Amino acid sequence: MKDRPDERLRFYARHFGVVENDAAYYALPSPKQAQLWTDRTPDGFVMDFKAFAPLTTHPTDPKRLPQDLRDALPAEARAKRRVYPKDLPPGMLDELFTRYWVALEPLRKAGKLGSILLQYPDWFTISRANKEEILRARERLPDDRLAVEFRNATWLSERNAQESLAFLREHGLTYVSVDEPQGFPSSVPPVAAVTSPDLAIVRFHGRNAATWKQPGLSAAERFNYRYTVDELREWVPRIGALAAEAKEVHLLMNNCYGDKAVRNAEELGALLDAQRD
Repeated sequence: MKDRPDERLRFYARHFGVVENDAAYYALPSPKQAQLWTDRTPDGFVMDFKAFAPLTTHPTDPKRLPQDLRDALPAEARAKRRVYPKDLPPGMLDELFTRYWVALEPLRKAGKLGSILLQYPDWFTISRANKEEILRARERLPDDRLAVEFRNATWLSERNAQESLAFLREHGLTYVSVDEPQGFPSSVPPVAAVTSPDLAIVRFHGRNAATWKQPGLSAAERFNYRYTVDELREWVPRIGALAAEAKEVHLLMNNCYGDKAVRNAEELGALLDAQRD
């Protein structure tokens, strides 16, 4: 008999202190489900959440919207395979932000809400308008720790890096450091930086350049990569520098193919433990 999702979460939480909830990107979480996540994890465990796709200018399948909101879409938008925020009626995006924020209240009350990840798409270049877009998300998700991940190299180019980090710092937003394939317009360099004294985050996407932009692949196939111990070791001093400036550091493995993420998490943990010894 296959194990159930609740059993997997309980098992995982016995070995690690943080997990990233990716499902929240594809559909709004519910307060009932958030309460179950709260009940099934021990004290001290935290869950980082990806923002629901339209909250970060991504499209979504109309079928993934709550029924009442889907019914409120214009007929043309309901018939589309993907709707963008610009396709939504006035006020609907605000309603999505509100429902998303309310849904996480059980975790928030229990002290188990780690952060909300605002991962912006690869067409989201550095600009005044896009900075304002980020600040609108800050206003609509009050009080929570927000982390920003860029998927466009212009934000962290040699010319713009300091400006981008200063912008995040000014507004209390956590910069998400990344390890990912290089050489693409979406490639952000592996800069380790702290922009909020409360939290630093590193997301490991793997280094599989062959699948990074290959169309038609699942998320797991795209991030199919097993880091070597030497590759993980490159991050040990960087993580140490982050920990010296931030109260918490979340290390998230997104190479979600088979057991590669969990194995690499174990190996990175061992490297960090050895460094402390």
